[in-house]
Amino acid sequence: MLELMITFKQQPHNFEAYWVYYSVPGLNKWLHKNGFSYKKSKGRPYKADPEQQEKFVQAYETLKNELGNEEEILFIDAVHPTQATKLSYGWIRTGQTKEIATSASRTRTNLIGAIELKHPEKTTVQAYERINAKTTADFLTALRKRYSDKARLHIILDRAGYHRSKFLKSKAEELNITLHYLPPYSPNLNPIERLWKIMNEQVRNNRFFKSAKDFKKAILGFFKKKLPKMKAALHARINDNFQTMTPQL
Repeated sequence: MLELMITFKQQPHNFEAYWVYYSVPGLNKWLHKNGFSYKKSKGRPYKADPEQQEKFVQAYETLKNELGNEEEILFIDAVHPTQATKLSYGWIRTGQTKEIATSASRTRTNLIGAIELKHPEKTTVQAYERINAKTTADFLTALRKRYSDKARLHIILDRAGYHRSKFLKSKAEELNITLHYLPPYSPNLNPIERLWKIMNEQVRNNRFFKSAKDFKKAILGFFKKKLPKMKAALHARINDNFQTMTPQL
């Protein structure tokens, strides 16, 4: 017997303790029977401010409701997937194991993406050697060309230092782009974060890449070939039904 468990039975004026020994399988059965399930805890940004998040959601709803036909809202973000093997959960026949070659390579590809929630399958993604104010400005210029039929673009982005630089703000103004900043520690308010999760599921999870070339080809191939065919799946998982967070104390 490997596990020890103490259960208590409440009486009118006192408690009675019972010492019960369980094997690991026995304890698992007890936990399932009593409403427990085995799953990962969810991370919660320590410094998330619920009031600021609520204010952002209200401002976003106002912007969306007042949006003109000559305007568009886009959420942008950068992501840096690495070549290192990303092991994840999967269905494996009981009693068997699935072995996957692993690599600890730190080779990564740097991407900036912009998602339009009405058409997530048309997400704009570009790769850069590094992500900074200059490359982000280049990305905004590419967005302006793609949405040349829109008089103004509203870009929602996080508060990374280069996003708040005078250079980028000046470039955005030149391109008729209004920048709207998310509250600090609020990845839950940026729907494109869900796209990165889908990218990992489709390309990185439980996959081994022999070379940096194969890795980058798979990542970029997802956006060029797979993503345009995933319209229904994307609409089901990527939306602006925001859930605000509270700090984890």
